[in-house]
Amino acid sequence: MNWEFIWEYLPLYQKAAWLTVRIGLMGITIAILLGFICAMIQYYKVPILKRVVSVYIELSRNTPLLVQLFFIYYGLPKIGIQTNAEICGIAGLAFLGGSYMAEAFRSGLEAVDSIQTESALSLGMSNYQTMAYVVLPQAISVSIPAFMANIIFLMKETSVFSAISLMDLMFTAKDLIGLYYKTTESLFLLVVFYLIILLPISILGSLLERRLRHAGFGS
Repeated sequence: MNWEFIWEYLPLYQKAAWLTVRIGLMGITIAILLGFICAMIQYYKVPILKRVVSVYIELSRNTPLLVQLFFIYYGLPKIGIQTNAEICGIAGLAFLGGSYMAEAFRSGLEAVDSIQTESALSLGMSNYQTMAYVVLPQAISVSIPAFMANIIFLMKETSVFSAISLMDLMFTAKDLIGLYYKTTESLFLLVVFYLIILLPISILGSLLERRLRHAGFGS
C-alpha cells in the first residue's frame, strides 16, 4: 500500500465525494417529492393519472439507470433539449428514485387500516385533516425501512455517473488506475469514501426505525 499516493490524491477524492453527495442529495430530494405525488395519485385512484403513474413506475423500475442516463444525456439534445452532465445525473436519479419512493409511500399508505380513515371522517375531520394527522404519520413510519433502503440504493447508483463524464468517486478511481496503475490504493480510497457517505445514512435509518417502533408506530 503506497500511503504517499493516498495522501497526495486524498483531496481529489474529497472533491469527487462532494460532487457525488451534492448530486445524490438533489436527485433523491426530487425523487422523494415525485414519489410522494405518485403515491397520492395511486392512493386516491385519480382517473387517467393513475394509469400514467403505473406506466412510469414500470418503465423506471425495469430499465437500468445507465440506460436512462444515456437517453437523457445523448438523446434529449437530439430533440433540442440541451443539458449538462450534472443536470443529467440529477434527472436520472430522480426518475429512477421516484418510482421506488412511490412504491414505498404507497405500501405505507395501504398499511393504514381503512377503519381509521372512516373514524376520522365520522368525527368531523376533513379529508385533508384525516390525511395529514391520521394517515400520513402512520404511513411514513411504516415506510421508513423501505424509504431509507431506497436512499442508500440511490446513493450507490451514483457510481454509474462516470459513464457521462461526471468527476464522481468512481470516475476518479478509474482515472487514477488508468494513469498510475495504483489499483489497490485507488479502490481503497473509493471504498473508504463510500463508507463515509453511506454509513451515517444507514445508522440514521436504524435509529429512526427504532425510535418510531418504541413510539408505537410500525411493527
